[in-house]
Amino acid sequence: MNWEQIVEKVAPYIVKIETPTGSGTGFLCGYNAEKTYCLIATAFHVVKEADEWQQPLKIHNSSFDKQVFLQESQRFIFTDYKTDSAVIFCPCSDLTFPEGLIPLRPMDVPISVGTEVGWLGYPGIAAYTLCFFSGNISAKQDGYLIDGVAINGVSGGPVMYSSATEGIEFVGVITAYHANRLTGSALPGLSVAQDVSHLHGVIQRIKSVDEAKRKKLELDAQAQAQAQTQAQSQPQPPQSEPQKTKS
Repeated sequence: MNWEQIVEKVAPYIVKIETPTGSGTGFLCGYNAEKTYCLIATAFHVVKEADEWQQPLKIHNSSFDKQVFLQESQRFIFTDYKTDSAVIFCPCSDLTFPEGLIPLRPMDVPISVGTEVGWLGYPGIAAYTLCFFSGNISAKQDGYLIDGVAINGVSGGPVMYSSATEGIEFVGVITAYHANRLTGSALPGLSVAQDVSHLHGVIQRIKSVDEAKRKKLELDAQAQAQAQTQAQSQPQPPQSEPQKTKS
């Protein structure tokens, strides 16, 4: 299967995500049992501010003939700061996704260095045009370094791999691009893609709206407790002696 055929098959799974402060890319990675809710993978930094400040999200399907406008109460976002990954759990009736899923690469079978992969997204220079990129895996370092570009707006897009035996698989999520600035000017660099470990974890745990609600409450409580612990562990500034006043 060539890249033209792969892009044609994968495009209906891709979405553009808009927030009050920016935009990025996402892709379908799972459903609940009834297929009334979907799980949309993206990069954590694409939705970080909207999630923290309970702001709305707008999600367009790849053909831009359908969109959903999600208030904070209409979605659950499961984030992983360490891998810059996120999964949005939301109603999917208006996004016209395909019924079948493109599988995620098993975590015990990573992509080898030198393998060609492709990725899709909505770059800022063509904000409403789905664009294709390709390159080779340069290294495996807490994710993948890829010899290819990832322009602003492509963050959250899927990294794809295809073989004669497994077919098309999602193997990663585009999260960053590091230009080579060692010479003082921006030269071509490497893209960064996180693996799909966070996506596997969310899909395995979240099968229904009730589970999503319960798990989100647990995670929020854990995050609040961790924040309180960190605040208490911070050294307190020394208290100054009260100034004496003359009577």
